[in-house]
Amino acid sequence: MTLIPSWYALANAADCPFPLNNLPCGVAAPAGGAPRCVVAIGDAALDVAALEAEGLIALPGGPYLDRPEWNPLMVAGRPVWSALRARLVELLREGAAEQAAVVPHLLPLDALSLHLPFRVAEFTDFYSGRNHAFNVGTMFRGPENALPPNWLHIPIGYNGRASSVVVSGTPVRRPWGQINGPQDDAPRFAPSARFDIELEMGAVVGLPSDGPVTVAEAEEMIFGYVLLNDWSARDIQAWEYQPLGPFQAKATATTISPWIVMAEALEPFRTSTPAREKPLLPYLHEPRPMLFDIALEVALRPECGEETVIARTNYAEMYYSAPQQLAHHTTSGCPMRTGDLLGSGTISGATRDSRGSLLELSWGGKEPLEITGGTRSFVEDNDTLTLRGAARGEGFTIGFGDCTGKVLPAFADPYGGRERS
Repeated sequence: MTLIPSWYALANAADCPFPLNNLPCGVAAPAGGAPRCVVAIGDAALDVAALEAEGLIALPGGPYLDRPEWNPLMVAGRPVWSALRARLVELLREGAAEQAAVVPHLLPLDALSLHLPFRVAEFTDFYSGRNHAFNVGTMFRGPENALPPNWLHIPIGYNGRASSVVVSGTPVRRPWGQINGPQDDAPRFAPSARFDIELEMGAVVGLPSDGPVTVAEAEEMIFGYVLLNDWSARDIQAWEYQPLGPFQAKATATTISPWIVMAEALEPFRTSTPAREKPLLPYLHEPRPMLFDIALEVALRPECGEETVIARTNYAEMYYSAPQQLAHHTTSGCPMRTGDLLGSGTISGATRDSRGSLLELSWGGKEPLEITGGTRSFVEDNDTLTLRGAARGEGFTIGFGDCTGKVLPAFADPYGGRERS
C-alpha cells in the first residue's frame, strides 16, 4: 500500500505519524473545553464528534461518537469500524468535495489535552516474548531451566488492574511495598528500589464474547492497538510472586499511548509468528499471519539531562499474537468485554540493545546501562520513560503517539503510624 494523499498537506510527509492511512482514534479536549472523540491527521485532531452531530458522518445504528470514549463504536463491530474509516478517507482525501465543511473541525494537536481513548473494562497482561522470558528465566533459574515447561505451549498471563491504566503523560509515583531482598534478614516495608518498565503493545477488544472463540474469531474482535508500558517493581515482585505470580508489583500503573491505531490501518504490515519448537494445540493455530511489523524503541531522559534511546526492537518478535492470546483467554468460558485491554508481554530482541526492560538491559542490575551523562540499572526518581512505535510503508508512517511517564519520588511513609492505631 502507498500513501493516500490528503488535502491536509502536513499529513502527506513520509515521516508524519498520522497520515490518511492511519486515522488513529483518541479523546481530546481544547483548553477550557470538554473532551470529545477525535482522530489524528497530520499535526491536527479532527473533531469527529462534531462531524457526526452535523451529519457529515452518519453510520448505521449511530450515533456512536457523542460520548468522550470510543467504546460505543467499538461494540458496533468491524463493518461499522470500516464504514467510519471509509467515510473519513472520503472527507479528507485530496480533492474531497466537502473539504470546506471539514476544515473548521480541525484542532491543533499541540493545543489539546489527551485523555484515555476508551473506558478500560479489564486488563490482562501476557508473558509472550520468547527473548524476554528466556532472559528473565536465565537470571533466576539458569539457561537450562529458563522457560517453564508450559511456556512453549500456552500464552501465559495474569489479570491486572484496569483501575491503574493511565494515558501517556500521566506521572507515575514510585510504589511502596513489602520487600525481602538478598541482604534482608526479614521482610520490610519500603519504596521500590528496582522500579522498571516493560515495552509492550496493547490489543483493545471491541466486540464482547460469551464462551470460547477461535483465533480467527478473536482477530475480528480486536478494534486496534496501543503502545503499553507495564511499570513493574522488581524487588516487590521477587518477594510476592511465588506461587501465584505478579500482584502489587504491577498494580502501580500501566501507561498506554493516547491513540488507538485501528487494526485495519495495520493490514499492510502483517507478519507471521516464529517457527514453533513445539506444536501448538489446534485451537491456537493461526489461519494467517497475525503479528505486525512495528518498529519500537524506549527512551530514557533524566530530570537534568538529554534523552538516550536505550532499546530498539520490533513487535514481530512476539511468540504469540494478540488473537492467539485472546482466543486462549476465552477457553474457560471467560467472557470478554468491550474495552478489555490485553498486554502483549515484554517485547525483546536477541541482542542487548533490543531488550524491552531495564531488568534485562542491566542484567538484574549487574551490568549498568550507559546513558548520556551517567548509567542506569533501574528507573530513578524524575526519570521520564518514553515508548515509541511506527510501522513504515511506501512513503508513509503509521504512528501511535508517544507513551510517556515521569516517575515521581515515593510518598512519605503512606501509613505514618496508622498501622499501629
